[in-house]
Amino acid sequence: MEILYENLLDITWQQLVMWLIGGLLIYLAIAKEMEPTLLLPIGFGAIMVNLPNSGAVSQMVDGVLQEGALSTLFEAGISNELFPLILFIGIGAMIDFGPLLTNPKLMIFGAAAQFGIFFTLCLASVFFDINDAASIAIIGAADGPTSIVVALKLGSKYLGAIMVAAYSYMALVPIIQPPIIKLLTTKHERMIRMPYRPKEVKKVTKILFPIIITLITGLIAPASVSLIGFLMFGNLIRECGVLNSLSETAQKVLANLITIFLGITIASQMQAENFLQKETLLILGLGLVAFIFDTAGGVIFAKILNLFLKEKINPMIGAAGISAFPMSGRIVHKMGLKEDPQNFLLMHSIGVNVSGQIASVIAGGLILKFFM
Repeated sequence: MEILYENLLDITWQQLVMWLIGGLLIYLAIAKEMEPTLLLPIGFGAIMVNLPNSGAVSQMVDGVLQEGALSTLFEAGISNELFPLILFIGIGAMIDFGPLLTNPKLMIFGAAAQFGIFFTLCLASVFFDINDAASIAIIGAADGPTSIVVALKLGSKYLGAIMVAAYSYMALVPIIQPPIIKLLTTKHERMIRMPYRPKEVKKVTKILFPIIITLITGLIAPASVSLIGFLMFGNLIRECGVLNSLSETAQKVLANLITIFLGITIASQMQAENFLQKETLLILGLGLVAFIFDTAGGVIFAKILNLFLKEKINPMIGAAGISAFPMSGRIVHKMGLKEDPQNFLLMHSIGVNVSGQIASVIAGGLILKFFM
């Protein structure tokens, strides 16, 4: 009987705290429906790895290394960047670049909304080594796979905290963005209508677009070729018209399967002794700063453009320039409808949102080019 209960004596307060954190993530996933495909496996995994002598992670037992399933998955799928890159194929297959190709100038908002990355890089470099600071700054890309790949390539010591911050803030975009947008805009600005003038985008344009973007990005930031290449390959599968079954598989089965593995494997880096440090809290704070300034950068850039434009832009669409696709685009659309039930911003905001997806990957590639 004593052997059955000996684990109870090994429970630490730090592990109890991690159980609470895991429970909170599960609560947000189920009760608030905040990115449940991400937060639920991360939350449950956090509880698994913080049980005393957990067999889910590798550990030494009587001088012998016992392999844990989550540690094995981490080595097989995350430490070599495999899971994030495969997920990018699924994400690329989900994206319709049509709204962006209809109005290419929307791409500048995607670039403007990466301001928070470089602002946070400067701020984080005060507290961390430059490679760790660059890895933390990329949380502002609002793109979990990009954050993982950059942190791995730069050899950051805080991979676990960076992964958790990136995915948690992606899930919290519906809470983070609206107050910032309202703070930076007036009611009149939020009510600006933007008529959508659809134009037919030729099939050959949609096919050439991912190829050209890969070529250009690869020449500017070679380190980003795998990131942008897998994303654009997924989109090429979607648009080529001869691989419909593969496109559906990538969008649904592949993306969902990899998301499950990615979420629960991320939790292997949330062991209490490594996660509950003052640096983790600082990283979470800096990640929030990056998200705030990304959102603000896009909105303010749109407001500046309005000083020179006859046909005004609703500055809220600038906030959709972060990479959280399609959440951010939908948030802007809903905020526009709340102010004016006849104000349909969805196509504009989604166009900006997909441009943010590209811009965030390019930003990640530039970070790697500067600091690898």
